[in-house]
Amino acid sequence: MEEDAQHGAATDPAVAAVDPAGDDAHGTLTHAEAEASAGMPQLNPEYFDNLIFWLVIALVAIWAIVTRVAMPRLSGTLEARRGAIEGDLAAAERLRAEAAEAQAAHDKALADARAEASRIAAETRAQIQAELDAALAEADRRIEAKSAESARALAEIEREAAANIEAVARDVARAVVAALGGRVDEGAIDQAVARRMGGIA
Repeated sequence: MEEDAQHGAATDPAVAAVDPAGDDAHGTLTHAEAEASAGMPQLNPEYFDNLIFWLVIALVAIWAIVTRVAMPRLSGTLEARRGAIEGDLAAAERLRAEAAEAQAAHDKALADARAEASRIAAETRAQIQAELDAALAEADRRIEAKSAESARALAEIEREAAANIEAVARDVARAVVAALGGRVDEGAIDQAVARRMGGIA
Protein backbone atom coordinates (compact mmCIF):
# COMPACT_ATOMS: atom_id res chain seq x y z
CA MET A 1 0.00 0.00 0.00
CA GLU A 2 2.80 2.43 0.84
CA GLU A 3 4.49 1.65 -2.50
CA ASP A 4 1.19 2.31 -4.34
CA ALA A 5 0.80 5.69 -2.62
CA GLN A 6 4.35 6.66 -3.52
CA HIS A 7 3.83 5.46 -7.07
CA GLY A 8 0.58 7.47 -7.39
CA ALA A 9 2.26 10.58 -6.04
CA ALA A 10 5.10 10.19 -8.49
CA THR A 11 2.81 9.69 -11.46
CA ASP A 12 0.43 12.55 -10.57
CA PRO A 13 1.54 15.56 -12.72
CA ALA A 14 0.10 18.12 -10.33
CA VAL A 15 1.99 16.71 -7.43
CA ALA A 16 5.12 16.32 -9.52
CA ALA A 17 4.84 19.95 -10.65
CA VAL A 18 4.60 21.22 -7.08
CA ASP A 19 7.06 18.89 -5.45
CA PRO A 20 8.96 16.94 -8.08
CA ALA A 21 11.45 15.70 -5.57
CA GLY A 22 8.74 14.32 -3.34
CA ASP A 23 10.32 15.99 -0.28
CA ASP A 24 8.26 15.20 2.86
CA ALA A 25 9.58 18.32 4.58
CA HIS A 26 7.16 20.51 2.61
CA GLY A 27 4.19 18.31 3.35
CA THR A 28 1.92 16.38 1.09
CA LEU A 29 -0.45 18.47 -1.22
CA THR A 30 -4.06 17.54 -1.61
CA HIS A 31 -5.67 16.98 -5.00
CA ALA A 32 -7.47 20.37 -4.94
CA GLU A 33 -4.30 22.27 -4.04
CA ALA A 34 -2.46 20.53 -6.87
CA GLU A 35 -5.12 21.54 -9.38
CA ALA A 36 -5.07 25.18 -8.15
CA SER A 37 -1.30 25.33 -8.39
CA ALA A 38 -1.37 23.86 -11.91
CA GLY A 39 -3.29 26.97 -13.36
CA MET A 40 -1.86 30.36 -14.70
CA PRO A 41 -0.47 32.48 -11.83
CA GLN A 42 -1.51 35.67 -13.68
CA LEU A 43 -5.16 34.70 -13.14
CA ASN A 44 -4.72 34.02 -9.45
CA PRO A 45 -6.00 37.01 -7.39
CA GLU A 46 -3.37 36.36 -4.80
CA TYR A 47 -0.68 37.50 -7.26
CA PHE A 48 -2.45 40.64 -8.60
CA ASP A 49 -0.57 43.04 -6.27
CA ASN A 50 2.77 41.57 -7.24
CA LEU A 51 1.84 41.50 -10.97
CA ILE A 52 0.63 45.12 -10.91
CA PHE A 53 3.82 46.19 -9.17
CA TRP A 54 6.04 44.56 -11.79
CA LEU A 55 3.80 45.85 -14.58
CA VAL A 56 4.29 49.41 -13.31
CA ILE A 57 8.03 48.80 -13.02
CA ALA A 58 8.13 47.46 -16.61
CA LEU A 59 6.11 50.42 -17.95
CA VAL A 60 8.35 52.90 -16.14
CA ALA A 61 11.41 51.14 -17.50
CA ILE A 62 9.99 51.17 -21.03
CA TRP A 63 9.05 54.85 -20.69
CA ALA A 64 12.54 55.68 -19.42
CA ILE A 65 14.17 53.77 -22.27
CA VAL A 66 11.95 55.44 -24.84
CA THR A 67 12.38 58.96 -23.45
CA ARG A 68 16.07 58.69 -22.54
CA VAL A 69 17.41 56.54 -25.37
CA ALA A 70 15.03 56.12 -28.29
CA MET A 71 13.55 59.64 -28.41
CA PRO A 72 16.93 61.47 -28.30
CA ARG A 73 18.27 59.27 -31.08
CA LEU A 74 15.11 59.76 -33.10
CA SER A 75 15.20 63.50 -32.45
CA GLY A 76 18.87 63.60 -33.39
CA THR A 77 18.15 61.72 -36.60
CA LEU A 78 15.24 64.03 -37.43
CA GLU A 79 17.31 67.10 -36.63
CA ALA A 80 20.19 65.86 -38.78
CA ARG A 81 17.81 65.14 -41.62
CA ARG A 82 16.19 68.55 -41.19
CA GLY A 83 19.63 70.17 -41.24
CA ALA A 84 20.59 68.21 -44.36
CA ILE A 85 17.35 69.23 -46.09
CA GLU A 86 17.84 72.87 -45.11
CA GLY A 87 21.43 72.70 -46.32
CA ASP A 88 20.34 71.19 -49.61
CA LEU A 89 17.68 73.88 -50.01
CA ALA A 90 20.22 76.60 -49.23
CA ALA A 91 22.68 75.08 -51.71
CA ALA A 92 19.96 74.84 -54.34
CA GLU A 93 19.01 78.47 -53.75
CA ARG A 94 22.65 79.50 -53.96
CA LEU A 95 23.12 77.54 -57.18
CA ARG A 96 19.93 79.09 -58.58
CA ALA A 97 21.23 82.57 -57.76
CA GLU A 98 24.59 81.74 -59.33
CA ALA A 99 22.83 80.38 -62.41
CA ALA A 100 20.77 83.58 -62.65
CA GLU A 101 23.94 85.68 -62.32
CA ALA A 102 25.69 83.56 -64.96
CA GLN A 103 22.69 83.92 -67.28
CA ALA A 104 22.66 87.69 -66.75
CA ALA A 105 26.41 87.88 -67.41
CA HIS A 106 25.97 85.75 -70.53
CA ASP A 107 23.15 87.97 -71.79
CA LYS A 108 25.20 91.11 -71.11
CA ALA A 109 28.25 89.65 -72.86
CA LEU A 110 26.10 88.64 -75.82
CA ALA A 111 24.53 92.12 -76.01
CA ASP A 112 27.99 93.73 -75.77
CA ALA A 113 29.31 91.42 -78.49
CA ARG A 114 26.37 92.25 -80.74
CA ALA A 115 26.84 95.99 -80.13
CA GLU A 116 30.58 95.69 -80.82
CA ALA A 117 29.90 93.69 -83.98
CA SER A 118 27.38 96.31 -85.13
CA ARG A 119 29.88 99.11 -84.41
CA ILE A 120 32.68 97.30 -86.26
CA ALA A 121 30.34 96.59 -89.19
CA ALA A 122 29.27 100.25 -89.32
CA GLU A 123 32.90 101.43 -89.18
CA THR A 124 33.86 98.91 -91.84
CA ARG A 125 31.01 100.01 -94.09
CA ALA A 126 31.95 103.65 -93.61
CA GLN A 127 35.61 102.90 -94.34
CA ILE A 128 34.73 100.85 -97.40
CA GLN A 129 32.37 103.59 -98.61
CA ALA A 130 35.05 106.23 -98.12
CA GLU A 131 37.62 104.12 -99.95
CA LEU A 132 35.09 103.45 -102.72
CA ASP A 133 34.28 107.15 -103.03
CA ALA A 134 37.98 107.98 -103.18
CA ALA A 135 38.57 105.26 -105.79
CA LEU A 136 35.61 106.48 -107.86
CA ALA A 137 36.85 110.07 -107.64
CA GLU A 138 40.33 108.98 -108.71
CA ALA A 139 38.84 106.94 -111.54
CA ASP A 140 36.74 109.92 -112.66
CA ARG A 141 39.82 112.16 -112.56
CA ARG A 142 41.83 109.66 -114.57
CA ILE A 143 38.98 109.23 -117.04
CA GLU A 144 38.68 112.99 -117.45
CA ALA A 145 42.45 113.24 -117.93
CA LYS A 146 42.40 110.43 -120.47
CA SER A 147 39.42 112.02 -122.21
CA ALA A 148 41.18 115.38 -122.43
CA GLU A 149 44.34 113.69 -123.68
CA SER A 150 42.33 111.71 -126.21
CA ALA A 151 40.54 114.88 -127.32
CA ARG A 152 43.89 116.64 -127.80
CA ALA A 153 45.29 113.65 -129.68
CA LEU A 154 42.16 113.47 -131.82
CA ALA A 155 42.35 117.18 -132.57
CA GLU A 156 46.02 116.78 -133.50
CA ILE A 157 45.15 113.84 -135.73
CA GLU A 158 42.32 115.81 -137.36
CA ARG A 159 44.64 118.75 -137.90
CA GLU A 160 47.31 116.55 -139.38
CA ALA A 161 44.73 114.76 -141.50
CA ALA A 162 43.32 118.09 -142.71
CA ALA A 163 46.81 119.27 -143.61
CA ASN A 164 47.51 116.03 -145.40
CA ILE A 165 44.17 116.21 -147.20
CA GLU A 166 44.88 119.79 -148.23
CA ALA A 167 48.33 118.84 -149.54
CA VAL A 168 46.90 115.84 -151.34
CA ALA A 169 44.13 118.01 -152.76
CA ARG A 170 46.69 120.50 -154.05
CA ASP A 171 48.76 117.74 -155.62
CA VAL A 172 45.67 116.19 -157.18
CA ALA A 173 44.53 119.60 -158.51
CA ARG A 174 47.92 120.24 -160.06
CA ALA A 175 47.97 116.79 -161.61
CA VAL A 176 44.45 117.25 -163.02
CA VAL A 177 45.28 120.68 -164.48
CA ALA A 178 48.50 119.33 -165.96
CA ALA A 179 46.71 116.32 -167.34
CA LEU A 180 44.12 118.60 -169.00
CA GLY A 181 46.93 120.56 -170.62
CA GLY A 182 46.32 123.74 -168.73
CA ARG A 183 48.80 126.00 -167.06
CA VAL A 184 49.34 125.28 -163.42
CA ASP A 185 48.55 128.38 -161.34
CA GLU A 186 49.68 127.74 -157.82
CA GLY A 187 47.76 130.67 -156.36
CA ALA A 188 44.49 129.66 -158.01
CA ILE A 189 44.94 126.06 -156.96
CA ASP A 190 45.67 127.08 -153.31
CA GLN A 191 42.60 129.34 -153.22
CA ALA A 192 40.36 126.68 -154.75
CA VAL A 193 41.63 124.02 -152.31
CA ALA A 194 41.29 126.46 -149.39
CA ARG A 195 37.66 127.20 -150.30
CA ARG A 196 36.90 123.51 -150.58
CA MET A 197 38.60 122.69 -147.33
CA GLY A 198 36.80 125.55 -145.66
CA GLY A 199 33.48 124.25 -146.99
CA ILE A 200 34.23 120.74 -145.78
CA ALA A 201 35.25 122.02 -142.38
